[in-house]
Amino acid sequence: MDSSAHRSSAEPTGPSRRSGHRDRHGRGLRGPLAPPQVPISLTRSELFDDYVRESVERLERRWPQLVDVEFAVQEVPLPEPGAPEPDTVPLGRLIPAKQGHKSRIVVYRRPVEIRAKGRDERAALVHEVLIEQVADLLGLSPDAIDPRYDED
Repeated sequence: MDSSAHRSSAEPTGPSRRSGHRDRHGRGLRGPLAPPQVPISLTRSELFDDYVRESVERLERRWPQLVDVEFAVQEVPLPEPGAPEPDTVPLGRLIPAKQGHKSRIVVYRRPVEIRAKGRDERAALVHEVLIEQVADLLGLSPDAIDPRYDED
C-alpha cells in the first residue's frame, strides 16, 4: 500500500502551505524591528537628508538671506561636460544664481559617507561642507558663518 494514501488531506505538504505563517523553526513573516518613528527605520539616505535639513535650519537662523538659496543632496558629483577630471572628489558644490534660478548648494552623499564613519561624524561633516559653501556664496570666511567651524 502506498504510504501517501494514509496522509490526511488537512496536513500541509511542500510549497502548498499557507503563506503568512511561520514554519516549524519559527521563521517566516515577522513584524517590523522598530516603529516607523524610530531612527533605526530610516534609510541611510533619509538620515543624510535629516543631517542636511538640521544644518540648513541652524544656518538659516543665523543668516536669514539663505531662505532664498536651494539646498539639495545628490548621490555623487556628476562630471561637467568639457571640464577636466578633478584631483579629489568634492563633498559639496555651490551653483551660483542665474537669471530666473536661485543659488543652489549641493551636498554629495556618498563621498561624505565614505569620509565620515559614524552618525555624529557624518552630521558634523555635512555641517562643515554647508558652512564652506555658504561662506563661498556670501563671500565670507567659514569662521564668520559659524564661529564653531573647524572645532574638533
